[in-house]
Amino acid sequence: MANQLHVEVVAVEEKVWVGEAEMLVARTTEGEIGVLPGHAPLLGLLKEPSQVRVKLAGGDQLTYDVAGGFLSIDANGVTVLAESATPATPESH
Repeated sequence: MANQLHVEVVAVEEKVWVGEAEMLVARTTEGEIGVLPGHAPLLGLLKEPSQVRVKLAGGDQLTYDVAGGFLSIDANGVTVLAESATPATPESH
């Protein structure tokens, strides 16, 4: 099994999702960033409004609409600290 990235999506009121993922994609004020296991430490300001995509093993993806907050990457994984984070409406394929 490939290395997994520990991800926490946290809103002001609650933990929205916590688990292991292959990759996280978020849009910061500096542009879009993809985070894989072993990424260098980083603190980024999330663009408002935007989406955070969590890519799970097996090809599944979770998408959250986020407003405000930060993206924090450290040796333990990545944490999205948002003012609000709600599951995005599924897109038709």
